[in-house]
Amino acid sequence: MENEKKKFLVKKLTKVIEEADKNGVSRSDVRNILINPTVDKVKKTDSKTKENTGIENTEYTKEHEEKEKRDERKLSPLKSKYVMYAFMYVFGIISTLITIFIHGFIVDALAEKCFMDQNVYAAEISRPLVQCNMCRNLDSIPVESGISAEEFKRKYAYTSVPVLIKDATNTWSAMTQFNFQFFKDLYFRTEDALRTVDEECQFFPYNTDFLTLSDVFNMSDARANFVDGEMPWYIGWSNCHKEVRNKLRKHYQRPYFLPNNSESSTLDWIFMGGSGPGALVHLDYVVRPSWQAQISGMKTWTLVPSPECEAECKSFNVTVHKGDIFVVDTNVWYHSTFIHPGDISITIGSEYD
Repeated sequence: MENEKKKFLVKKLTKVIEEADKNGVSRSDVRNILINPTVDKVKKTDSKTKENTGIENTEYTKEHEEKEKRDERKLSPLKSKYVMYAFMYVFGIISTLITIFIHGFIVDALAEKCFMDQNVYAAEISRPLVQCNMCRNLDSIPVESGISAEEFKRKYAYTSVPVLIKDATNTWSAMTQFNFQFFKDLYFRTEDALRTVDEECQFFPYNTDFLTLSDVFNMSDARANFVDGEMPWYIGWSNCHKEVRNKLRKHYQRPYFLPNNSESSTLDWIFMGGSGPGALVHLDYVVRPSWQAQISGMKTWTLVPSPECEAECKSFNVTVHKGDIFVVDTNVWYHSTFIHPGDISITIGSEYD
């Protein structure tokens, strides 16, 4: 029985092979089909699809290409628009970064006590225009003595009208204690005081060869005392060291005429040096008005109105003697200083709001 089945299968296979040969199907394909009939069905389906859709495929391809072209033409304006939007987006980012950079530069510039070390043109462009009421009817710098806080507030505190106060330092021990050696000892003996000035505060070398406050306090005794033949010097700095501030303010008090509700800055500004030009003409960017007490020596201030007020306002010279306090809004008045021969000029001051 088994032999008959084998003979029957061989006969059938022989017929399949003959049919395959006639139709150009290789015997290896026949073998694969017999092993995996599913593949055969897929191949037959694919073959049949190819046979039946050969022409249609060509037509379909042409139609598809034309449709793609039409779609491309429709999408072309959209693509252009998206490209434009992308460009605008990138441009916006770049513009924002540039704006941030410029803003940071201006903020840094405004943080300086004076713009002498900054780009003068950038600082001038960035400043707000001044209202000329402060100087329109001013013929001379007012001089006051024994002025009350209320009167000072009404006439001077926030009007930008400069004023010279004659009696505000009478009780200050600073008038006898502050000198070059006092500041030298204070900064040398207070831990981190010099480093703080160099790294966190501000130092103004003006027309000297000093780079830091340390350089100033390390100069020779001859130069410090303005011996003939020694190079002249005039410098300034801000103090932001807490311990130094506390020691300084033991020797001077808040000026009696400041408004009762005003707050004083935690910074002290100190300017010191010998005869000759002090600070060259400049404008400050400290936001608030300030007072400056002449502890020693004699100094003349030159005040110049801003360009927009030159047609209406005058320039002034005011000489400040030992014991005087000069109140001036250096944010709106261009100013320079000159130190008179005689005792070393020492000025200490601060801001108020």
